[in-house]
Amino acid sequence: MVSAARAREDGHRLLALSIDYNQRHKVELDAAAKIAAMLGAERHVVLPLDLRAFGGSALTADIDVPKTGVGSDIPVTYVPARNTIFLSLALGWAEAAGARDLYIGVNALDYSGYPDCRPEFIAGFEKLAELATKAGVEGEPFRIQAPLQNMSKADIVREAARLGLDAGLSWSCYDPTPEELHCGLCDSCRLRSRGFEEAGLPDPTRYATHP
Repeated sequence: MVSAARAREDGHRLLALSIDYNQRHKVELDAAAKIAAMLGAERHVVLPLDLRAFGGSALTADIDVPKTGVGSDIPVTYVPARNTIFLSLALGWAEAAGARDLYIGVNALDYSGYPDCRPEFIAGFEKLAELATKAGVEGEPFRIQAPLQNMSKADIVREAARLGLDAGLSWSCYDPTPEELHCGLCDSCRLRSRGFEEAGLPDPTRYATHP
């Protein structure tokens, strides 16, 4: 949400892409639709891509989501090559639409250690986009914009407030309850809650168990 709002603030028209990869937390797609409408996106495409066919993650296979706290290792909620896959799809649409700026909300400070959230990955994909596309080889390079890259979760909460966004529309939880509440115990819930606490701003999230 914050990344898309920054794109709008930077003067870009918005084309929003969500991937329905048969993830455990599909409720995030409903949240994405509300955010795209709120930000005035010209189009919001929800692209089906069933990554459960591959598995390998607690989000795409019958593997329990860890609830014991954020550790130092890459957790089992890592989806193999997810951001590479997502950015590749976004790149294809961007080239077809004549867009040259791709915004992604990755963060490399308060996060679970996923390798495809690091600045090295973003820089590497930008170079790949230059080599892999007609636009790139003809001198129209793509820019991969990651405005949240070096922000803490508290910084992101403050940025949402600065932009006048309703943070309650966003979704973080990896293992939502049947009532569509944030579980409160997965890594993503813990990081989200801590961000609001450290920012000193009210947390509008509905948790089943408060972190």
